Amino acid sequence: MSVTSAKGLHPRTQAVHHGTRRSQYGEMAEAIFLTQGFVYDSAEQAEARFQGTGDDEFIYARYGNPTSRMFEDRIAALEGTEDAFATASGMAAVNGAMFSMCAPGDHVVAARALFGSCLYVLDLLAKFGVEVSYVDGTDLDQWRAALRPGTRAVFFESVSNPRLEVIDLKSVADMAHAVGATVVVDNVFATPVFSRAVDQGADVIVYSATKHIDGGGRALAGVICGTRDYIRNTVEPYLKHTGGAISPFHSWIMLNGLTTMDLRVRAQADSALTIARALQDHPGLSRVIYPGLPDHPQHDLAMAQMGSGGTMIALEVAGGKDAAFAALDRLRIIRISNNLGDAKSIVTHPATTTHQRLSDEAKAHLGITPGLLRISIGLEDAQDLIDDLTGALAG
Repeated sequence: MSVTSAKGLHPRTQAVHHGTRRSQYGEMAEAIFLTQGFVYDSAEQAEARFQGTGDDEFIYARYGNPTSRMFEDRIAALEGTEDAFATASGMAAVNGAMFSMCAPGDHVVAARALFGSCLYVLDLLAKFGVEVSYVDGTDLDQWRAALRPGTRAVFFESVSNPRLEVIDLKSVADMAHAVGATVVVDNVFATPVFSRAVDQGADVIVYSATKHIDGGGRALAGVICGTRDYIRNTVEPYLKHTGGAISPFHSWIMLNGLTTMDLRVRAQADSALTIARALQDHPGLSRVIYPGLPDHPQHDLAMAQMGSGGTMIALEVAGGKDAAFAALDRLRIIRISNNLGDAKSIVTHPATTTHQRLSDEAKAHLGITPGLLRISIGLEDAQDLIDDLTGALAG
């Protein structure tokens, strides 16, 4: 077996080679170790494995697997963390990151603008005795006021879903660390390609690998990145006993997704900027929201933090829900769905799908209006997508 070192290699090279483990057959492609258990040469070896396994010693697929370990090593190298643990879905990663570290009586501060399922996980924490304080993620004064000595963790999306607010990661991290809190960042919209989260102070980075890492809408997966101590002594015991580990086959899909991720995501972000610029003055829209546009409230921060506006665009359709639904139904290329980060462009109406469980008051507070559309830009030709959107908006 061999593991390619990440030292001195460009991230695109790491995404192709890092962490590769080859069997005695010397296969070129990453192997799928499709097994739930592992055989020991002796009773003594089995005893030793259960007392503490090394990087290439496995006892049960729920605890770890060679294919999954390849994916974990590779994404950790790309993200710049010491280790990672792959999970069955992005929400298993959010759940695992937060529940493994929190106990009744702990205090968590979270940005209010979060994906609906992330809010549900925080509601569960509160149900089990964790105090959760919510803030406007873009308001540093609110973070400062909410944090206190002994705060266990802060949690936020570096770019919020669905209105694409960009949170000042470094400033929030500095305040959190000053009171001893762990900084947990859901970095899905930033993607591993544009992520600089570790350098900006994040302690734990969570991804739904279902999105840009897979890139083809084929499988569910998630991953938690952090220090080796946190991953192996806090996250791993929680996930291996609660059953949130990834399947080897899905790990293999994610490994293959990583090899083309840099090329895909950069092309998608370039198209997103082109499309956002083309739609800025469209009469059917009251607003185009894209961090790569100079009129975005956190444009300068997005450029400093990610160097890109990303692959997502939000549109405010003039005329509310009826006009938004009519436009959706006239699209020919962009598909209505609730995934993102796919090679195919996808449009979502958050108020009635991903964030439908929120009250009308909460939606209004977060700016999730009846006319808001979230668009994940795919790999289609940018002009074709512009034509599709303008045609749909024209009626």
